[in-house]
Amino acid sequence: MCASYGLDPRFTDADELAAADAEMLEGLRHWAELNAGETLRPTGRNLRNLNPVVLPGDDGAVLEQAWWGFLVNGAPARFPSINTRSERLQDKPGALRGRAIVPSTGWFEMQKPDRVWHEFGLGRGALFGMAAVTQRGKDPDGEWRTCYSIVMRPAPPQVAHIHDRVPLLLPASFQADWLTADGSRELIDEALIAAASLDERITAVARADDKGTDGMLF
Repeated sequence: MCASYGLDPRFTDADELAAADAEMLEGLRHWAELNAGETLRPTGRNLRNLNPVVLPGDDGAVLEQAWWGFLVNGAPARFPSINTRSERLQDKPGALRGRAIVPSTGWFEMQKPDRVWHEFGLGRGALFGMAAVTQRGKDPDGEWRTCYSIVMRPAPPQVAHIHDRVPLLLPASFQADWLTADGSRELIDEALIAAASLDERITAVARADDKGTDGMLF
């Protein structure tokens, strides 16, 4: 599963984030700079971080800070909710009613049994979008939040020996469809086909930890 990822303000390549106009890129850089290079982790009772996601708006895509993981009855869900398997969405496409794109410059996974951390991404400086499903939830303070769960799929061959699953990465050409098309089995099927076009670009580099302090070195 993906339990940590990065958003480095030094990104130089934003071609794979279709909705990222100049204003959105400025917003992402500003948020990442305030985040001071910290790794993005699931939101919880104690860790109240809200992370930037791209959502459909009335006049195009918009940037919003959202809660990573689902909220149920005013508290973090008791079931695993930070990730959603693509196979589950194929079986139960109703979960596709709400969708988002999660901007990132890399995600972290530990290779077992060696317990070696790796950072995955699309190359040096590349900003990309991970598919997510969303729902609304009330946080412990009674505030309504957009909650998101990153969609995971089987890993391509060149990195499967490190970790068997990767986030569903969306090429720029499919991102508008992901945000606005009707949620259906066909949508997730088409997203998986589109994601395959990025498979050859996915690389993994060993890291000392998942804190992201030496990132952007692909």
